[in-house]
Amino acid sequence: MNRDLEFLYELGALRLVPRQWHRFHMDGVGDLADHHFRVLWLALVIAAREKADVNTEKMMKMALVHDIAESRTGDVDYLARQYVVRNEDLGLTDMLEGTSLQAEFLGLYREYETRSCLEAQIVKDADNLDVDMELREQESRGHQLPTIWATEGNRSTGPTFFTKTAKTMQAAIQKSNPHDWHTKSPRNRSNGGDWKRANQ
Repeated sequence: MNRDLEFLYELGALRLVPRQWHRFHMDGVGDLADHHFRVLWLALVIAAREKADVNTEKMMKMALVHDIAESRTGDVDYLARQYVVRNEDLGLTDMLEGTSLQAEFLGLYREYETRSCLEAQIVKDADNLDVDMELREQESRGHQLPTIWATEGNRSTGPTFFTKTAKTMQAAIQKSNPHDWHTKSPRNRSNGGDWKRANQ
């Protein structure tokens, strides 16, 4: 029980591990816990749209474990990756050592890393799409770096997506407005609430 509790406290620490984009003057970037949360939901959407035979439980567990080793290694951005070597396998092995989840989640992580099953491919697609969504959100806040990256071709080749859905979603994300979820809501004050009634 002690090791399980230690593991759960360490997972809580993911909320305190910033993603390295902060050092590029991008405030408000999600932390590692935020990243895992949206990757999980992205994976569910991809799986639903693919209409393939997906083991949803396995996929969700892969999404939950895919980057938690960064609790120990930290997040490494696109520049730092040219200089550092991370040992995420060792980090995850040590995190899970002696816990009730050790065997299952080490196996899932290693299978995820090989991308040998559809579930792993969907989670990797979701992992990459979360980056694209974060960049759109940052761009909507006025940060110029996403535009610079796009014009300089830093992501022109981009990640290789495994699923047709992820390719379609990436194209849609590039044209999307991160504020549509609330500005276009039929129940906000302008569209269906007191402001609309006052103007009628």
